[in-house]
Amino acid sequence: MIDVLVADIPNAQKGFRLLFSATPFPGYKVKLDWRREEYGGNWYFSPEFKMEGWLCPALFKYFDKAPREIYVKAEPKM
Repeated sequence: MIDVLVADIPNAQKGFRLLFSATPFPGYKVKLDWRREEYGGNWYFSPEFKMEGWLCPALFKYFDKAPREIYVKAEPKM
């Protein structure tokens, strides 16, 4: 899913900035919908990409509990 998200960022393989929030923010590109918990992480679905992705328990470094929705934007590193 990240590969698709950064496809238009030149030299993304050398790094990019990923912004995310449990609420919509100006310029977000993708909304991820929570699907289920598994192995301590959480599966999210992107209707836009028609893909699922698993987010590891590091998600809880940013959120107290898995948000029902995550809004995401990737941009070039500055």
